[in-house]
Amino acid sequence: MITAAPSRIQPPPARPAARWQALWREAVRDPRELLALLGLNAETVGLDEAAAAQFALRVPRGFVARMRHGDPADPLLRQVLPVTEEMRVVPGFGLDAVGDAAARTANGVIQKYRGRALLIATGSCAVHCRYCFRRHFPYAEETAAREGWREAVTAIAADASIEEVLLSGGDPLSLATPKLAELTDALAAIPHLKRLRIHSRLPVVLPERVDAELTAWLAALPWPVAFVIHANHANEFDADVDAAMARLRAAGAQLLNQAVLLRGVNDDVDTLAALSERSFAAGVLPYYLHQLDRVAGVAHYEVDDARARALHAELAARLSGYLVPKLVREIQGDTGKRPL
Repeated sequence: MITAAPSRIQPPPARPAARWQALWREAVRDPRELLALLGLNAETVGLDEAAAAQFALRVPRGFVARMRHGDPADPLLRQVLPVTEEMRVVPGFGLDAVGDAAARTANGVIQKYRGRALLIATGSCAVHCRYCFRRHFPYAEETAAREGWREAVTAIAADASIEEVLLSGGDPLSLATPKLAELTDALAAIPHLKRLRIHSRLPVVLPERVDAELTAWLAALPWPVAFVIHANHANEFDADVDAAMARLRAAGAQLLNQAVLLRGVNDDVDTLAALSERSFAAGVLPYYLHQLDRVAGVAHYEVDDARARALHAELAARLSGYLVPKLVREIQGDTGKRPL
């Protein structure tokens, strides 16, 4: 046997996985394991295997650690556990609740409002929120990252009215930082862009994602950055989340929180007030309180508009104005989020 001569050029060593990526891989994906960790049983909480098969469970273990042991009504658990109510067919709840398909202008590009374009950066998330309005979105065909972002960046460059790009998903921070840098390097060549907005739940559910590599990327961006996190309950914050928010602020990002009004999670004024106060204590300004997007499988979370308005009025009477998020709904065809 003749052995091959050793190559003169050795391949670079494999890049070691970041800590956040290792934690991502360790996320809980089995609903029964999640319940066992919390000392609960399937019958008590209404676990539904068919709902789990339709929309898989995924939740980081650090987020699980913030749930109350033995409490089937824990507000964090209710956001992630697949239950029988998801399988009900309810009139008015469809697959595309906010008209994403109709607003598509290029592969992975959604443009609903003047001056702004949203990029579906990825279909991946570190946590699968059961009320997700894109739980039926065709991510396999519709992500801006295909072909090195080429089609998406070309479409934005061709429209001089676009001044702000929103990175969404999925969750854009699911992408490794070099992949994010690849996108923003391409966007930086577009002269009419003035702002970047990032929507991400990862700093809350997996705060380790906000590492030195990510903050260095953020600090080097050529635009002002609005970073919109997503927390629905004060219990989602802990010392690790606070530290992640501090790192984002130190990198120059303006932090905002958007929440969704969810029955059984945050539909009382004490809980909403605690959320606003806790997010502000972490350096995050309350921004939006969304009425639920009516996607199939989430009707059991809905709070009716009259109740939502009453809660918002109570919140405004209790808190300083800057702590009161705007109560809004997204309606297909509107020029912006509709205040309620």
